[in-house]
Amino acid sequence: MNATDGGSAAGEGLRQGAAKLRAWPFWITLTFVPLVALAVWKGGWTILLVPFYGWVLMPLLDLVLGRNMANADPDTPDERLFAFRLLTWIWFPIEFALVFGTIWAITRAGGYSTAEELGLMFAIGVTTGTVGIVYAHELMHKSGRFERNLGDLLMAMVLYGHFRTEHLHVHHPWVGTPRDTVTARYNEGFLRFFPRVLWQGPRSAWVAERIRLARRGRSPWHPSNPIWKYLLLQAAFLALAGAIGGWKGVGLFAFQALVAVWQLELTNYVEHYGLVRRHLGEGRYEPVRLHHSWDSAHLVSGLLLLNLQRHADHHVHPARRYPLLQIYPPSQVPLLPTGYPPLTAMAMIPPLWRRVFNPKVRAWRRQFYPDISDWSACKTMDMPMPRGTWPTTDAKG
Repeated sequence: MNATDGGSAAGEGLRQGAAKLRAWPFWITLTFVPLVALAVWKGGWTILLVPFYGWVLMPLLDLVLGRNMANADPDTPDERLFAFRLLTWIWFPIEFALVFGTIWAITRAGGYSTAEELGLMFAIGVTTGTVGIVYAHELMHKSGRFERNLGDLLMAMVLYGHFRTEHLHVHHPWVGTPRDTVTARYNEGFLRFFPRVLWQGPRSAWVAERIRLARRGRSPWHPSNPIWKYLLLQAAFLALAGAIGGWKGVGLFAFQALVAVWQLELTNYVEHYGLVRRHLGEGRYEPVRLHHSWDSAHLVSGLLLLNLQRHADHHVHPARRYPLLQIYPPSQVPLLPTGYPPLTAMAMIPPLWRRVFNPKVRAWRRQFYPDISDWSACKTMDMPMPRGTWPTTDAKG
């Protein structure tokens, strides 16, 4: 049985007791807005409420309220999901106001200490990373131009526009192989992973678009290359930050973007750490299956992150809207002990991370690949590059 078959079987079995669809719990993400407004208005200790809310309070509520193992009917039509979709549509103007309103308050209104200025933009970065990038991720997976354009705008707000190309055309088809930049290698600490991804990601996205355009007989310099769109949007937002606050405004904007991207890549690190796909020979790899992602069903962080933690089903059904993503039992997927926030904090301490997660990876190998005894090549992704994914045979990028 392949991953899709397994997912369908599990979905059918759980559908008899399908969860009721309620949009309002997911709107919890909008509670970041009054917290940011309070921080800008009052400054001081109120700035700490933003990271405390996302990184401390939500995980504590996860401990109290536990997991949500209920699954909605995955065949629910889009017409019944309007309130869920609306939530992702309205965020861009809200984020735009938060980011540039805060830059205006710091550079024009003034009255903040240097620590408060950095703290405010850190809080903005927590918001654009925890909410904005998660919304962008949901939007970029949809086929409609309206939603994809909103996703591009949100990624440009954190100066990471290439992520759409990298995510859709590299990460999803090639997760768990040497071609995927953001599959964290076994024993690779986050402090090595993060600069590697920052360096390799843009080049990887360029190569992906170069290959896609070559199939249509076009040069990578052709105007249809979306890389140019990403760069223009980012330049426009940097110019706006400069128009509001000069070079200081540009620096503040770039700082919040770095904080947001740091959170994104911490999440990427956790989602696939040490998990690889079987090489079938001659650059061919097994299909993506449920067990190639770490999963979590924790209730509150799932609401906060739009079910992003139901990551296995997302990889098998990438176009499925967030309220319909399914959760599976440990016999089919490796489950995380908590939601993402505590684990991303743990990832910042590599020795602790390895002590906790390396045994989990080894247990995963025994469970899903009992016939493989030699994992030496997989530890460093020293496996053949998938066929047709790189225009030359030099570096793996």
